[in-house]
Amino acid sequence: MSDRRLPRIRALLARPGAWVDEADDGYALRLGPTRRDRVHLTFDEATFRALVGAPGLTVRPGGGWAMRTVRATADGPAPGRPGVIEGERPLMEADGRVTARRANLGESPIAWLARRQDASGRPWLSPAQVAAGERLRAEAETALRGPSLTMRWDALPRSGGGSSARVEPTDRALSAAARVEAALTACSPRLRRIVEQICIHGSSLKLAEEGLGLRRRQGKILLKQGLQALAAHYGSG
Repeated sequence: MSDRRLPRIRALLARPGAWVDEADDGYALRLGPTRRDRVHLTFDEATFRALVGAPGLTVRPGGGWAMRTVRATADGPAPGRPGVIEGERPLMEADGRVTARRANLGESPIAWLARRQDASGRPWLSPAQVAAGERLRAEAETALRGPSLTMRWDALPRSGGGSSARVEPTDRALSAAARVEAALTACSPRLRRIVEQICIHGSSLKLAEEGLGLRRRQGKILLKQGLQALAAHYGSG
């Protein structure tokens, strides 16, 4: 269900000094430049994603996000970039090295989780865990990038069974599918399920927990363990 406060939130975000901060269970809108300024209101991930789409958000130097500045051109205001949050993301190279690259931080659940912090203010996921999750996601996207638009992950050949009768994926897609299966196999069956839901199917942590019948916050523990197993599989754990 969409947040009925969206128009008000967007109007408040347009005020000078307004910005979005992370909260315990979502996000907080602050109308002053620092965390000493009180939280005006809070909202959830769905509302945050709506703000990413319009008016668009950009990373603040001191943390959090502010409304994207639209630059004027000779033909009028420059178009925004819906769904884009500019920043840096740790990505894993083929040899297992983790490097930081410019990336859209608004495009995957792993990128969102990478911005979360624990009670002591440290990143909840390590760079190696983030990079491993993003590498698995990228491999899965390659595996699904075949000639058929109806191609699904469960249609790709898997070790010990499965069928590709519905599609004719390229050699590159088949190779990527084999790498994805090997990476998932490196996780225990219990960890594999949540890793697959979030890294491959793009589910949010909350939806993955509900879909797998997990208790609240149990998914965080299992996902972190699964990503660590992936990092070890890729040689950076």
